[in-house]
Amino acid sequence: MKTVTVREHARLTTQKLSASDAARPLDRAQISASAFDWLCELSSRLRVAGAALVHAENRTWLRLDNFVGVVQTPCGTVIEILPKHYDTEDAAPRSRLLLRRLILDALDLPARVTEEAALEIFDGPISEWLIRQFLRELDALIKQGLRFHYQRVEEEALYLRGQLNVPRQMQQWPGRDHRFHIRHDLHLPDRPENRLLRRALDQVCRSTQDPANWRLAHELRAVMSEVPPSKDIESDFHRWSRDRLMAHYEAVAPWCRLILGHQVPLAITGTWQGISLLFPMEKLFERCVAKALRQLITPHAKLHTPARSKYLCWHDDNRIFRLEPDMLVTNGEDAWVLDCKWKRIDDERKSKYGLSQPDFYQLFAYGHRYMAGKGDLFLIFPQGAEFPQERLFDFDGGMRLWLVPFDIDGAGFDSDHLSALPMN
Repeated sequence: MKTVTVREHARLTTQKLSASDAARPLDRAQISASAFDWLCELSSRLRVAGAALVHAENRTWLRLDNFVGVVQTPCGTVIEILPKHYDTEDAAPRSRLLLRRLILDALDLPARVTEEAALEIFDGPISEWLIRQFLRELDALIKQGLRFHYQRVEEEALYLRGQLNVPRQMQQWPGRDHRFHIRHDLHLPDRPENRLLRRALDQVCRSTQDPANWRLAHELRAVMSEVPPSKDIESDFHRWSRDRLMAHYEAVAPWCRLILGHQVPLAITGTWQGISLLFPMEKLFERCVAKALRQLITPHAKLHTPARSKYLCWHDDNRIFRLEPDMLVTNGEDAWVLDCKWKRIDDERKSKYGLSQPDFYQLFAYGHRYMAGKGDLFLIFPQGAEFPQERLFDFDGGMRLWLVPFDIDGAGFDSDHLSALPMN
């Protein structure tokens, strides 16, 4: 199995890379012809649902979109797609660590797995990291003990066990009086939660290429050999119990959902049962920002992610074109609109700092509908070395737009940049 590591908007080809392309391993990569064709077919299916994974530039080149994560093709090629944020020599490990943090923040995974040491130790592909987290939580669960429950069994046997089914016994054919129709209960691990864990474990055993993960996965599968794998993932997740007796299952549940593609914006499904998890980078960035913002604003203020109460206009007594800013902070009658953009901007005034005019039109509409055309709006970008020093843009009528940097490496916001908000 071959692993190809690239980043957002990278280009993939089946041809041998030139010297200039080979010097940019995260932006150019060679893949097999079968993987190339499978990606084209997959992207055509996803484009119907409005999610373009790749764009065909010509017959030999594909350009990735802004999804990050991992895609595993039927021919065995694993394509790891990292965020495009660093340009240093250690961009790949730093981007991989960043993606892990973003996934943990976005999915609200247990705090004990977010320690720096746990993130730094393992530097394999993101798919193997996800598998390792799942296996560790499953190993801890099995050591605590799988949850069993009683199942009623009705059968014909040579001996009495449990309760005799008298109506069925009275209908017994002549010559079979020595056989008994009985009912009894068995204490079995065959329940929705365990079936899902077994299904995820089987998928991990087929997919992992890391020796430590492979060894632990097969050891755990031997322990769970009596548990049948889930045949209806959606139904079993719906029946996942969350009572106090199942509290020790909570740590492994989100990792199981990730492995089975039940908790990601885009999971590749179909006849090929590989681990393919893709996340829109804008959504990961937005959720990371929202988590940091919740820790800054006063408890009396309310954060809406997103806001969906206003529309652009009316037509025939119906509201049309709903306006949905990424975040809206309200405190009594006051409101502040915040929008996130996963994009690099620079300090070049002539190019308008790389800002988008449609984004300003959109924020202008947000401000008039949600803030009555007065107050402060915030446009949040990932912080970079060339982030512009001039960050204030004035609209007419007392409405202002601020460019706010967000340090995605851990520092988050500088509270001075959000002083207009109701802060703790």
